[in-house]
Amino acid sequence: MSHSFDALILGGGAAGLMCAIEAGRRGRRVAVLERADQVGKKILISGGGRCNFTNIHCRPENFLSANPHFAKSALARYTPADFIALVEKHRIPYHEKTLGQLFCDRSARDILAMLEEECGAARVSIHLGTHIQEVRHATEFTVHAPDAEFRAPVLVVATGGLSIPKIGATSFGYELARQFGLSVRETRPGLVPFVLDESDRSHYCDLSGVSAEVIASCDGQEFREKMLITHRGLSGPAILQISSYWKKPQAISIDLAPERKISSAFDDPKIPRTSSNLKSELRKSLATRLADRWLEINPPKSWTNSALEDFERQLHSWSLIPAGTEGFEKAEVTAGGVDTDELSAKTMESHKVPGLYFIGEVVDVTGHLGGFNFQWAWASGAAAGRAL
Repeated sequence: MSHSFDALILGGGAAGLMCAIEAGRRGRRVAVLERADQVGKKILISGGGRCNFTNIHCRPENFLSANPHFAKSALARYTPADFIALVEKHRIPYHEKTLGQLFCDRSARDILAMLEEECGAARVSIHLGTHIQEVRHATEFTVHAPDAEFRAPVLVVATGGLSIPKIGATSFGYELARQFGLSVRETRPGLVPFVLDESDRSHYCDLSGVSAEVIASCDGQEFREKMLITHRGLSGPAILQISSYWKKPQAISIDLAPERKISSAFDDPKIPRTSSNLKSELRKSLATRLADRWLEINPPKSWTNSALEDFERQLHSWSLIPAGTEGFEKAEVTAGGVDTDELSAKTMESHKVPGLYFIGEVVDVTGHLGGFNFQWAWASGAAAGRAL
């Protein structure tokens, strides 16, 4: 069976659905081809099921890419306010958490239902369970599935990255880019927990579940948020953020007591310089178990001023080299992807192959934690959808 459309969109995730809505509103006959049994699976599990759908403080600086300027155009033309207006049009209740993060009050299903309703209004044709076997291009694009063939002059690749393979992530988008002669930057897990080496695990990982507010630094970047000790290593927002910038075998640095000087109590000569007094000071900044463990492993060498300064320095710059990460299984996003030099920053269209577009996570644009990756999906999807 053969179907003909104005545009084919491969992938029914956040970027693909937004692209379909924008193109459909402009009267284009659009088909979304989704290999899963429903669209928006990643939307449904995001934000603990509440969907952190954007961030009101979104700026180009919240994204990493080989070309830090690439995302500016799309982000400027479809802003968090634009998506919030859509959410409010559908009367979806939402709230702001810390640092400008917006979440649904009820469920991520509200966002997906909104997108599906908008697709319906724009007469978008959605084809679920469509396993693509081959894509060809002559005068137009032809997509072959086991029991159908789809043809259109325009093909939009919104197939996502490699993160969370259990809900269907594959390398299909990157393979398609290479098929058409586009370069792909090395992919790696982003926003992902670290695994510690055996020595560090034996020192700290029995404290699994203990958290602390820290500053995590690497490669000239730093993030001040919570760190969580896990049974295999480190997680929590600060760690997930810095992981996107880390490459083996770099060290990361962790300030365990930001803006606090633990040994300052000993500036008072009336306070004895003892382990128990230092422990009680450290417990004011760190969870009891972590404070006690830190002192067990890193006690001051003596009670001189210079030894206390060394202790303080170590506390504020704990340097460790992760053994690795938890990989794409636990990564929230994929860093790297289709090289932005291959694409128009205004429309997401390939410079080499007219009519071929790449949007969302498959592109080498990766947002920070906190709604930024959804905003890139909405913005890049809208940019392409308005250009079709």
